[in-house]
Amino acid sequence: MLWIKTLHIVFIASWFAGLFYLPRIFVNLAMLDENERATRERLLLMSDKLMRFTTLLMVPALALGLVLWLYYGIGQGEQASWMHAKLTLVAITIGYHHQCARELKALHAGNSKKSHVWYRLFNEVPVLLMLFIVALVIHKPDGVLTFLGQMTLVLVLFVSLVLLMVRRFKKT
Repeated sequence: MLWIKTLHIVFIASWFAGLFYLPRIFVNLAMLDENERATRERLLLMSDKLMRFTTLLMVPALALGLVLWLYYGIGQGEQASWMHAKLTLVAITIGYHHQCARELKALHAGNSKKSHVWYRLFNEVPVLLMLFIVALVIHKPDGVLTFLGQMTLVLVLFVSLVLLMVRRFKKT
């Protein structure tokens, strides 16, 4: 079982690495001038390859997680409300992954009207998802509401920091 957990963590970390980097490429694409066609094509190619690789990593990560949950019974029982919260966040992460695919399709078609600032904020979503998921797995709170109160404080601090960084970026 420990090897399954190990592989699950490695695949999840790799999947999230792709989710961290892909929107960063979107930021660069949104900042390009129309006359920078070669750079645009190179960034789109990088995005396509990363999207494909990230999707390939997601499948075994989720499959191994299901094995741990269903076969080994991790996160089952009366004290497992943390697992329901985690699975909800995993479903949101999968939705974010699919939104990345839609954004990439719009960028390919030249239909994206989103600014680089929007993509910068969009880029922070997987950081928050991973923070909440890891915190749930480590703490395994039996009172999810108390845990959500604590995480709200962390979220407020994180969002404040991101907004401060965006504000500083706009000045330069």
